[in-house]
Amino acid sequence: MLDPSSSDDTGGESDPEVAREPATKADGSVSLKPGAESRADGSRQGQPAAAAAAAAAAAAASPGDGHSAHQNLRGGSTGEEEERREGERVQREEEEHKVQLQIYVFVLRCVAYPFNAKQPTDMARRQQKVHKQQLQAARERFQAFLNGETQIAADEAFCNAVRSYCEGFLKSERVSRMVQSGSCSANDFREVFKKNIERRVRSLPEMDGLSKETVLSSWLAKYDAIYGGGGGDEDAWRRQGGQRPHLGAAAAAAELILSKEQLYEMFRLVLGVSKFEHQLLYNACQLDNADEQAAQIRRELDGRLQLVERIAQERRCPELASGDVQLYVEELRSSVNLLMANLESLPVSKGGADFKQKLKRSSAGSTFLDLGDDVDVLSKADVSLSFALEVVIVEVQGLRSLAPNRIVYCTMEVEGGEKLQTDQAEASRPQWATQGDFVTTHPLPCVKVKLFTEITGVLALEDKELGRVLLKPTANGPKQAYFQPMQVPKNSQDAELKIKLAVRMDKPPNMKHSGYLYALGHRVWKRWKRRYFVLVQVSQYTFAMCSYREKKPEPQELMQLEGYTVDYCRPQPGLQGGAVFFNMLREGDLLVFACDDEQDRLLWVQALCRATGQSYKPAPPPHANRRKADTPSSPISPDPCERQGVEELVSASPCRLDHTRLFGILQKQTLRHRMNDSFSCLGWLSPGQVFVLDEYCARYGVGGCQRHLSYLKELMDLSENNTLVDPTLLHYSYAFCASHVHGNRPDGTGTVTLEEKEQFQAVRARLMRLLDNHITHFRYCFPFGRPDGALKATLSLLERVLMKDVSTPLGSEEMKEVLRRCLEKAAAVNYGQLLDFANWKAGGARRLEDAVRLAELVVEVLQQNDEHHAEAFSPWPELMREHAEHFLALYRLDLGLALEAQPVDSWSSFPLFQLLNGFLAADAQLCDGPFHKHLQDAFVPLVVRYVDLMESSIAQSVHRGFQQETWHSVKNGSATSEDLFWKLNALQMLALELDWPEPAFAEHLQRRLKLMASDMTEACVKRTKSAFDAQLQKVSKWTELRVPLCACTMLNVVADSKRRCPELCALDTGQETTDTQWQHYHSKIDVLIDDAFQDMISALVAKLGAVLDAVLSKLSRYDEGTLLSSILSFTVKAAAKYVEVPKSGTDLADAYVTFVRQNQDILRERIGDELCIERIFDQWYSVSTKAVCVWLEDRLDLQLHVYQLKSLIKMVKKGYRDFRLQGVADGTLNGKSYVTVYNRLTVEEATLAVKAGDALDGGVSMRDSDQDDD
Repeated sequence: MLDPSSSDDTGGESDPEVAREPATKADGSVSLKPGAESRADGSRQGQPAAAAAAAAAAAAASPGDGHSAHQNLRGGSTGEEEERREGERVQREEEEHKVQLQIYVFVLRCVAYPFNAKQPTDMARRQQKVHKQQLQAARERFQAFLNGETQIAADEAFCNAVRSYCEGFLKSERVSRMVQSGSCSANDFREVFKKNIERRVRSLPEMDGLSKETVLSSWLAKYDAIYGGGGGDEDAWRRQGGQRPHLGAAAAAAELILSKEQLYEMFRLVLGVSKFEHQLLYNACQLDNADEQAAQIRRELDGRLQLVERIAQERRCPELASGDVQLYVEELRSSVNLLMANLESLPVSKGGADFKQKLKRSSAGSTFLDLGDDVDVLSKADVSLSFALEVVIVEVQGLRSLAPNRIVYCTMEVEGGEKLQTDQAEASRPQWATQGDFVTTHPLPCVKVKLFTEITGVLALEDKELGRVLLKPTANGPKQAYFQPMQVPKNSQDAELKIKLAVRMDKPPNMKHSGYLYALGHRVWKRWKRRYFVLVQVSQYTFAMCSYREKKPEPQELMQLEGYTVDYCRPQPGLQGGAVFFNMLREGDLLVFACDDEQDRLLWVQALCRATGQSYKPAPPPHANRRKADTPSSPISPDPCERQGVEELVSASPCRLDHTRLFGILQKQTLRHRMNDSFSCLGWLSPGQVFVLDEYCARYGVGGCQRHLSYLKELMDLSENNTLVDPTLLHYSYAFCASHVHGNRPDGTGTVTLEEKEQFQAVRARLMRLLDNHITHFRYCFPFGRPDGALKATLSLLERVLMKDVSTPLGSEEMKEVLRRCLEKAAAVNYGQLLDFANWKAGGARRLEDAVRLAELVVEVLQQNDEHHAEAFSPWPELMREHAEHFLALYRLDLGLALEAQPVDSWSSFPLFQLLNGFLAADAQLCDGPFHKHLQDAFVPLVVRYVDLMESSIAQSVHRGFQQETWHSVKNGSATSEDLFWKLNALQMLALELDWPEPAFAEHLQRRLKLMASDMTEACVKRTKSAFDAQLQKVSKWTELRVPLCACTMLNVVADSKRRCPELCALDTGQETTDTQWQHYHSKIDVLIDDAFQDMISALVAKLGAVLDAVLSKLSRYDEGTLLSSILSFTVKAAAKYVEVPKSGTDLADAYVTFVRQNQDILRERIGDELCIERIFDQWYSVSTKAVCVWLEDRLDLQLHVYQLKSLIKMVKKGYRDFRLQGVADGTLNGKSYVTVYNRLTVEEATLAVKAGDALDGGVSMRDSDQDDD
């Protein structure tokens, strides 16, 4: 399993030599049992094995003796000592390999003729492993998606889910360890992402027209696209991940039902047997002969029956813990009888040459295991050769029978082909250098060359033949021209006639080698004689060895080379012909070849080695027949004169060997091979491996308890070495052993040996320690809940191990106590790992940022425990709560140190409370738990102290701020008011975000802050009103008056206070209704703000109205009947004769209208509260209209002066229009005062018009003044 204290890479590729290395003698030697061999009664088969076992024992004991000798003889040579140790190592390796070969012989027989077991078809298919390269590729692809480098469209929610998955899972150290252990598959990655998004999608609100299942499916499809590299290209993914080439093909078929050839190949690799050794053993065991295999089984069963009878007579058996010798003998006899019955029930043809289990081919295509019946058999028609022949005739010598001037020429032909002729030449100089080209399909063609002389006679039918030569060229023949004696007719004078010619036979591309060999085989070339052989390549993977006769295009016999191994061998006794030998070997066949030349043999072996594709490279035999001492060699030899090793292995009696130990070695090597393939098997063997192991146990009497005890030991070894093992496997094997030891007969065996019982007790204690460690490190042994259900199975196995026997159930308290102890240790382990990850020393004072980071990690760990592991502990929820409290209690010390280091007046520690409180309050198990209460107790003084400090600080800032206030407008008020309201709001938001879990303190805190806000708001309003009153005292009372900007700011401050008051000063509705005292206090602050606001508006309106009073007072000087009125009228008329003077009455009106308009603009621009503006304008208009009405009423008996009339008309009409544009309501505009003023001015205008005609010059009139625009 994954030990958190180790990060070694156990999931990578292992050295194949290391993988095959058996255990040493100290921990379960692989050597044969000397005692078993000694029972061979001096037979030929038993003696070599016994000698080998004795030699192995001596080799194992010799290092100690050598060491003591070295101590006694200190002056010995170091080189000699090292040489001796190296020799011992080589000898020990040879002995171990011999034991593995012996096991392989038994495995071969189990595969060749099974009669007890079948390959299971109901085993779950295992997923492909994820390797380091694939993990890195997945990280890069998901990071590329987050960086926007892919074309996959996604919304923000999916991106957040991927970011969380990438940061929390893919980059986790635990995932790296899981990948290193070889126990992580792509399906595990997908399931973790699926569980993550299911939790997220469940928290999303319902969406109309879009179900959450649709969202999940869409997100999973996008995940698959990202995982596959954007386009789902699985081939590219595999290339990126780097499949191991030497395991890929075998692993592709490992999960399927395998043929015999595939099983041979698998266990050949498992036991480290070379292909050459396999072929020798295959032939020696006659595995292709069903009758021989059935006879071997009968011999084995007969030997076992004899052994049973001997035990019954001698009453010697292993020491028993349960049962007696008689029962033990009966069980052995019944097991043999069952095997006999199984063999008897097998059809005669079963297991014969025609019986082969077919391989179900996978979609990945053919593998190197696809052998057997599916191999195509070559026919003679499949082998075709085409040769190009060049015959070059140079000259003829020794021609004496013809006159020098006679004409001669030559003809050439390939038998079965066309005939060609040279040019004519004189007999005195018969030279041509003529080439003839031919094409033939005969590897051994016959070329005829004839010499003719021309006959000129009339009656001559054909020319005279002077001589001929018959050639049989080969592709290996000489290429240069040479003289060849010609055969001449009888009584010819040219007895020494010879011709110089060259015959070149080109080798076709598919002809790899050729030549004459002696051959002898079992199936082809059954007679030892010399033949002409050609090595032909039929296709890229198919080669054939063919023998040809002369002038034949098709081979006489051929042999397909697939599966053969070629090697050098010694001369074979009884075979005449040939000087040097080599052979070819495969299952069921052996061929011996010989040639006359060593160089020829070397070329043949090299060509055949290339054609067979064998991994074994033959080496030419050395001249001296000796072996290097440091090179381990095979204990078996292909030479018939050295077959002792083969015969010893094949003829070894199975009943005389310790099959429990041999099966332990086989099972260990098989499991190691399985763990190194490309599947995440978690300890589960493949169907083919289970089949062979079942057949071995049944055939050779390996007990079920011993088998499962051995399996448990191997699985625990893997688990202790940080390899993830499925607890279900451990549970199954342990339950079988426990049932057997406690007498429940799971396999029909009632006797229990003392060795089995002792081994079971040792395994039980070791398994208990292992499970204790796994549960203690459950976050690292089962990261993110993977493998699925493994933690739950581990807890179930623990409950089974704690049971004293099968029938007595385990008490709940006992199981709970064990789990409680494990989870207490788990809390310390998890927190220690967390501190290491955060680089934090336990108890060390750090910055608050580090404490917050540590708190985030603590929350993350607890959330992951709840998400991935809580389901397994669901029967004991209180234990998980205690575990979480223990974990949090360890964090309490670091939390206290971090808080002590914080300043008194800082609220930077409150986010830490929010983080922890938010998590604890949402967890029903931890809410109001010990740590939650401690957290509240730790932060209550901090919150109270902080509120006190803030209250004092705010009060001082209000006092200093208003003393130094410049009343410049800032946002909705002044600088002091904005700062005040921001602080009050921030303080209340802080209290709200704290979400204090205790209701009483939460309510107290809220009341305290609301009361503080009310007091501060009251102080702000009062100081603002005082400043406003003081400011109004400084303004002018004439038309030069402009409302001060600071006065507008003060109005804004009070308006903003009124707006913020319900938010800052009012309690929740439910609390206010239950607290009449608070209700009264809150209404008091509201009334205070309203009264101050109204007083300020009234004061401002009064100031503005005072300007109108001053204007009307000035107009009063023009009243009728006064001395001042006559003087003013006369002065204006007299001055108008000499200079241009302003129109009387417009200057005063214009000044007032300008005053009104500019102040309206100031108020509209500077005051942010629309309601305040409306109230000011309404009151201002009402006060102004009423003042004019009162002034006119005081002059009911007087006629208005023309100047008074003009001014009033302009002031009233302009004011009416301006206030209407400012939004004053029609009801206010057309009030009683305005109607009265309007009627009086209309009458005054008409009266003046009757008296003076055009007295109102300048377009001033109650009728048309609306059109007047200055």
